[in-house]
Amino acid sequence: MQTENLPTITVTGTIRLGQLLKLANLVEDGAEARSAIQGGWVQVDGVVQTQRGKQLQDGQIISVDFGDHLESVRLEVLPQ
Repeated sequence: MQTENLPTITVTGTIRLGQLLKLANLVEDGAEARSAIQGGWVQVDGVVQTQRGKQLQDGQIISVDFGDHLESVRLEVLPQ
């Protein structure tokens, strides 16, 4: 996967995986975020992540496998 051309989502402070999926418009709502995470469709830095409350770090790549395509974003965390 080419990581240099990924869309970047910028946040201030901390963010959890479920929140980021909604903010990045990778899912429509919290219920869809929960289903995607529990279904094993979400990866953080290439590793399947099943914890919706997982705190994310600056520079991580978050991907959702929709079956027919993969959508990914890079997280940028600004200090508070």
